[in-house]
Amino acid sequence: MQNDEIDTKLLSLLAENARAPVVTLARQLGLARTTVQARIERLEKTGAISGYTIRRGIGGRPALRATALISIEPRSGPSVLARLKALSGVEQVHTTSGRWDLIAILSAATTEHLDQTLDDIGAAKGVRSSESLIHLSTKIDRS
Repeated sequence: MQNDEIDTKLLSLLAENARAPVVTLARQLGLARTTVQARIERLEKTGAISGYTIRRGIGGRPALRATALISIEPRSGPSVLARLKALSGVEQVHTTSGRWDLIAILSAATTEHLDQTLDDIGAAKGVRSSESLIHLSTKIDRS
């Protein structure tokens, strides 16, 4: 089933605050509470909503964030991913096309911790090369 304009608005409101009471969402959408509840249940059932999570506020975020672009040796993907998963500073890893095989999103409380994480990535068996990009400021965040 295709999402309509109301579903899109509802998803946008939930993205802003997933803990918003249904009655508040209903008021913002100009719908009955039961209608909004039914739409949420349908969106969950169809997979448009796959879960609810927290987004860390400024005080809860690590001081430093970075992206590591990683090139790996052929057939070393599973072992490199296992090593990256074991590193506490690695938040996300994505496969990609082009010059780099993997993109790792990193976080750290200190420059020393970030430096150690980058060293650990570079030293991992199967990693051919890596390049790091330190995030300076966030201009757009739709997460």
